[in-house]
Amino acid sequence: MKHHFLLIFMFVCFSTTYGQTFEVGPFIGGANYIGDVGSTAFINPNGLVAGGIVKWNRSERHSLRLSLLYGEITADDAKSNETRRQQRGYSFTNHVAEASLGIEFNFWSFDLHDATPQSTPYLYTGITYFNSKHQLLSSGLPNVGQLEAQGDNWEFSIPMVMGYKQTLTKNIIAGFEVGARYTFTDNLDGSNPEEVLGRRDPPREFGSTNTKDWYVFSGISLTFTFGKKPCYCNL
Repeated sequence: MKHHFLLIFMFVCFSTTYGQTFEVGPFIGGANYIGDVGSTAFINPNGLVAGGIVKWNRSERHSLRLSLLYGEITADDAKSNETRRQQRGYSFTNHVAEASLGIEFNFWSFDLHDATPQSTPYLYTGITYFNSKHQLLSSGLPNVGQLEAQGDNWEFSIPMVMGYKQTLTKNIIAGFEVGARYTFTDNLDGSNPEEVLGRRDPPREFGSTNTKDWYVFSGISLTFTFGKKPCYCNL
């Protein structure tokens, strides 16, 4: 009898997963990089980022989230507030195309099937896999080289996102977020030529070799909900 009850319970929960509420919609905003070239400001959008977000609301407090985003990042030592960087004069342009999967956690209950307006701050984290270009100085010291794009740089990053969302209508949700990505590469900016050459090249190295590069996506989303009212079962 216990086995029959367990099977019935699992069947009910499994079948209702198809009735969970989903969200899908666009994301657009600005992108910036944090590293060894250009401005040291943490949030300094200077390139466009755009893409889409899909969410599967598993409860009133959390959802599974998938996002596909593409952003352009630029950096210029001339715009830095550090005299040393201004005198050095490096600059580059790169792209970041990422796929991210993780969990979004709501600070407050966010029941999309409640008729009253809903809003809450939220956090998101997970794992991100992205593509960019390696950079490399065209020549090392004592000459002043130029940063030039090299081959593809495929790497992982960890997103740390804070945001705020609010229902506009029963089926439309607007959100604003700022998300820093800690990457596992130190060569979005060309400061670590070993990642390209497979060996150290001290004349072309610059900046700190003890820290990795970051990039930040800031922007707004507009998601549309669909699906039947969920049964939030805890397996």
